[in-house]
Amino acid sequence: MLSKVKWGVHPDTRKTATEGKPIESNALPERVVIPVRQHLGAPCEPVVKKGDVVKKGQRIAAANAPLASHIHASLSGTVIEVADKPHPGLGQCPAIVIENDGQDAWEEGLLSERSWEKLSKEELLELIKNAGIVGLGGATFPVHIKLLPPKDSPIDTLIINAAECEPFLTADHRTMLEHSELVVTGVLIIQKVLSVKNVYIGIEDNKPDAVKVMQEACQGTGVQVRPIPTRYPHGAEKMIIKTLAQREVPSGKLPMSVGVVVQNVGTAMAIGNAVKYGIPLIERIVTVSGGAVKEPKNLRLRIGTSFQDAIAQCGGFSFQPDKILMGGPFMGVAQYTLEVPVIKGTNGILLLGKKELNSDLESACIRCGRCIEACPMGLNPSMLSILGERGMIDEAKNDYQLLDCMECGCCSFVCPAKRKIVQYVRYSKKLAAEKGGK
Repeated sequence: MLSKVKWGVHPDTRKTATEGKPIESNALPERVVIPVRQHLGAPCEPVVKKGDVVKKGQRIAAANAPLASHIHASLSGTVIEVADKPHPGLGQCPAIVIENDGQDAWEEGLLSERSWEKLSKEELLELIKNAGIVGLGGATFPVHIKLLPPKDSPIDTLIINAAECEPFLTADHRTMLEHSELVVTGVLIIQKVLSVKNVYIGIEDNKPDAVKVMQEACQGTGVQVRPIPTRYPHGAEKMIIKTLAQREVPSGKLPMSVGVVVQNVGTAMAIGNAVKYGIPLIERIVTVSGGAVKEPKNLRLRIGTSFQDAIAQCGGFSFQPDKILMGGPFMGVAQYTLEVPVIKGTNGILLLGKKELNSDLESACIRCGRCIEACPMGLNPSMLSILGERGMIDEAKNDYQLLDCMECGCCSFVCPAKRKIVQYVRYSKKLAAEKGGK
């Protein structure tokens, strides 16, 4: 029985422009810019230099820290630069620039199909680690670490997050429709690594075609496909756990504290590709949409492809956008240049006009309580915004659970005063981190 949803919001999904469009493979770019940091944790260290010739799938940056994930060349060619370049989440970041040689030749030894069922859990985990796979739902946590929980945190449940609750985004939806068998292969590999019996795939019920396809693909596997209510932010780990497993993750704790591991559906497909076919994470499916793009599409893009090239594949601008985001409209990151590259965590590129933005001037909080009703974490966003505005960080952190906020944006969405609540929260968290580091 599913837990009743009493939190969140139900915005216009804006998915009709791309939900029926098959995934397209874009023309290979003339060059790719591959940042050495595309994951939560420490940056990788380049293992190539200017002038080196590399092949597709070759490791070009190594994860030499405990919390990191290897990075691979997404096409074959010559390294023409290793230098700071624009990054969609960090502003600037060291990156490896590869000029395409037109051959698209694979590194020797890759593309070898395996009978993964015969491999041990340790062998599977090593293949996943070597493929550089991170969580593709946006958090980009290195997967090999997430699949090796501490012994004092026994796991009994795996949840595959296929909610895709952000408006506009349809990359996961199309992945399930077009690659259901590969997704299920990845799910079964994760299940074997974790040694769990309970496996659920949660799909919002506004995607009945995906529910049907995935139920058919899971027949005989024991994996349960569960439609869940269409409600933002159902794609958040703690929310989908509450709905599917009826467990609540305590404040300051991770899902494994309640015996659950959550992985994104795109991550499952990447694991299937890596383990079964020997393909590292060098491309991902991205939704390019919004009112300012001529032809919204779902694209299969090589890591390092510029936003400019991706948008050109969709016919360019229909008009000059007022804002360009990486990700969805609630939690996406605004961009200052189109020269930023697609990275492992890029699930969407949105080009938005004024009609799609909340551009009204904010006013004082009127204490209506709508943000409190909408908050999925049960917080008081109005007080967090007021304390953040006044720089009262200790009060926000200690009295109002600042660090429990997942910045989903429900509060800002419902606020009649148009307060930039999430921005105040992010500012407060930044100050809290700086204060804690002193």
